[in-house]
Amino acid sequence: MKIVIIGGVAGGASAAARARRLNEKAEIIVFERGLHPSFANCGLPYYVGGKIEARAKLLVAPIEMLRERHRLDVRIRSNVTSIDRENQSVTVQNLDSGESYSESYDKLVIATGASPFRPPIPGIDGSRLLALRDLHDADRLHDLATSSATRAVVVGAGFVGIEIAENLQRRGLHVTVVELCDQILPPWDQEMILPVDAHLRKQGVDVRLEESATSFSEDESGLTVQLHSGKSIEADFAVVCIGVRPESALASEAGIECGPRGGIITNEHMQTNDSNIYAVGDVAQVRCFISNNPTQIPLAGPANRQGRIAADHMSGRSSTYRGTQGSAIVGIFDMTAAMTGLSEKQLQRSGTSYEKIYIHPSDHAGYYPGAAGMTLKLIFAPESGMILGAQAVGTTGVDKRIDVIAMAIQAGMTVYDLEEAELCYAPQYGHAKDPVNMAGFVASDVLRGDQPIVHIADLQSRHNAGDQLIDVRTPPEFAAGHIPGSISIPLESLRGRLDELSTNRPITTYCKVGQRGYLAAKLLNQYGYHASNLSGGYKLWSNVSIRPDISS
Repeated sequence: MKIVIIGGVAGGASAAARARRLNEKAEIIVFERGLHPSFANCGLPYYVGGKIEARAKLLVAPIEMLRERHRLDVRIRSNVTSIDRENQSVTVQNLDSGESYSESYDKLVIATGASPFRPPIPGIDGSRLLALRDLHDADRLHDLATSSATRAVVVGAGFVGIEIAENLQRRGLHVTVVELCDQILPPWDQEMILPVDAHLRKQGVDVRLEESATSFSEDESGLTVQLHSGKSIEADFAVVCIGVRPESALASEAGIECGPRGGIITNEHMQTNDSNIYAVGDVAQVRCFISNNPTQIPLAGPANRQGRIAADHMSGRSSTYRGTQGSAIVGIFDMTAAMTGLSEKQLQRSGTSYEKIYIHPSDHAGYYPGAAGMTLKLIFAPESGMILGAQAVGTTGVDKRIDVIAMAIQAGMTVYDLEEAELCYAPQYGHAKDPVNMAGFVASDVLRGDQPIVHIADLQSRHNAGDQLIDVRTPPEFAAGHIPGSISIPLESLRGRLDELSTNRPITTYCKVGQRGYLAAKLLNQYGYHASNLSGGYKLWSNVSIRPDISS
């Protein structure tokens, strides 16, 4: 069998290595436009920032290893310019000599990835405008960050944009982030990411939301970025990180079906509409594991698995890709934001019904030194309790909890299963009732009717309708800040002050994080009141109140 793979990195290199392990006699050719067929593209920002000091550390599988250990025919500086499906061949241009030749295949894997989106903005092709896709880009950015440059603009506040902003800031540059959306890290729900936004600003990064670059102009002294608002920013260089687009033109021109966003349509085996051609990684359109809808999420983990599955299938195995559920994590200085599954905004767009809860646990037992808080949001189906998604923000322990919930989603578990999950415990690592368990307890109580809740988005309308809003924290806590319109009745005093409350008007209770509010609502309901607890408590309300236009 002769296998040709277009592109390396996560998907292509994984497909090549797996194919070799399964078939020692196969002829396997990997065409790569650049110099390095397998490198850690997720590590590029940290090389720019100096966290990864040695550039060689980014070379996951050097060419020598691919050629000698795996006996792969790796051809760098080779650009595939066309696919002839009828004759099962590709045309390849040697980028050094300029010569072109034809190469046949029995099975073809397209792993061309996705390229940074470059909108038609005046000046965007200037020498001081950079992207970050490969080692060549990282070298240029590294040189600028370690030279005499002092000011940088990052256009786009997604994963890569935020990571670049952090690393340039660590290099001592003054960094301005320009983002068209009304939040950084758009995949997350806005209320979850507001503390991260505040933390980023606290570190000295200038964040400009609901703003866009309309032009770039260069002179000998630097770069001017003109903004939609009419303002401008002076910088030494700018990095454009406003998303990626699948590099699927090669496939489309060959008659391979692509989706509306440009991704190559694949089946569960990663095959295209041509059974001899597979597509893997960021260029491929796959299915969402939860909704089963077509999706494209450029992540390294799924790309690696897709490469393995394509190699399995062309080798006669029945491997299938389950779908992508969007498990992702990003570090922002000493904070972490992680997510898995569907976000609330995605569910709203699709018209899917859902319920949600918030908890604010610490990463490990509070009596053990160093405990740090986090906020965890769990989204689930209101009838079955099926877990639809989760997000968490904090400093430590965030990745562990989202990983556990990601596995629960893979297993088709419900919030009731989270109650029963047995997780390892010692005071320096967690709680006897882990945050994952606590999320399950709260969500299950909501579904059982044991914990009626009110969401912040509904708070004002309920208050306007005459609902009673009770702050059950201590008087000093209330004096330090409270929700407007609320009255202070500490939980410990509640039983003795019931006559101050009306049984004819609904009551919303709240505390700092939700536990005392829950106890107060339980107590009141047993005395004949109609009480609900504010989900997320005063802590979440404080975050959201920074942006009064928030709707989630």
